[in-house]
Amino acid sequence: MTTGLTGPLAEIRVLEFASLAPAPFACTLLSDLGADVLRITNPADRGLTAEPHPGDPLDRGRSVAALDLKRPRDVETALELAAGADVLVEGFRPGVMERLGLGPDDCLKRNPRLIYARMTGWGQDGPLASRAGHDINYLAIAGALEPLGPFDGPPSPPLNYVADFGGGGMLLAVGVLAALVERERSGRGQVVDAAMTDGAAMLTGILHGLRARGLWQERRGENLLDGSAPFYATYTCADSRFVAVGAVEPQFYAQLVDRLGLADRIDPARQLDRTTWGEMRRLFTQAFASRARDEWAEEFAGTDACVTPVLTPWEASGHPHNIARGTFTKVAGHVQPAPAPRFSRTPAADPPTPPHQVARLDDYWPATGASGSPSIQ
Repeated sequence: MTTGLTGPLAEIRVLEFASLAPAPFACTLLSDLGADVLRITNPADRGLTAEPHPGDPLDRGRSVAALDLKRPRDVETALELAAGADVLVEGFRPGVMERLGLGPDDCLKRNPRLIYARMTGWGQDGPLASRAGHDINYLAIAGALEPLGPFDGPPSPPLNYVADFGGGGMLLAVGVLAALVERERSGRGQVVDAAMTDGAAMLTGILHGLRARGLWQERRGENLLDGSAPFYATYTCADSRFVAVGAVEPQFYAQLVDRLGLADRIDPARQLDRTTWGEMRRLFTQAFASRARDEWAEEFAGTDACVTPVLTPWEASGHPHNIARGTFTKVAGHVQPAPAPRFSRTPAADPPTPPHQVARLDDYWPATGASGSPSIQ
């Protein structure tokens, strides 16, 4: 059992059933905020879910125990653990936990205060609920994929940031926190159904709002924020690295034009005149190609022109702002994002060392009275 936990969730106990990406991300968020997370793995599994790595943020902050959920004895142990938990997190297809005898009804019968959190791609119901899928598929039907990419090509998948992590794991964590708050009023647990399609759709809310105001064109490549505007785009520098430009507001745009040495060739007053965007992009491209990325970073330092170097994930920890903020940390010698957000009174601790294997689960959460669990060999 993890000890010495600090943070706003220091008294919360989370039972995590090992799965891939979104659910573990949610449990990392909960662990970072102080929750005591116990991950249950399958002893027969030799994949990513069974082999925690000290360099993987999705594995940090856990205790780990193996249970063979095809054995009634181990299912009973899992039920006893659920009886002592505040939150249970599972990321299987709909119906899997029910078939194991660990569905919401089974667990809530043992522990009516349990928050039973379910992470899936399509949700617990609907015509696609039982189908396989990945981030790109969930984005596609949520309307979140089509706006991404160049106007003259197919949509570009944003790695698996949006559905797996933003629309999935983050949504699940928000649902868990909301259910915990509600439980303080009602004294009762409930099921949280977090679907990546739902979360990805939520993330498109700004586009629906802009369209309702007549500020978003349906055709990709014709909008301020989709890369078509030359003042909201990326450019290649002399060293083949990149800068990001986000000078949307007129006062920031004027600084951009001035620092690029283009004040005599570009009229800032015509920023939103789309007929000028082709020439504007040509001039910006030419200017940025004349110097290295870090030279431009120095040129724009201290300005509000909204120009920043495009850093690789491995460079980001060395940026002065990230160093000052402590945005990254080291766990067992591996650089990882630090816990976020920040709390003034109950700050999160540094992430603990790699997950440790629990040899015995007897009285793992002794305050619940769920004792007498069989040992885990």
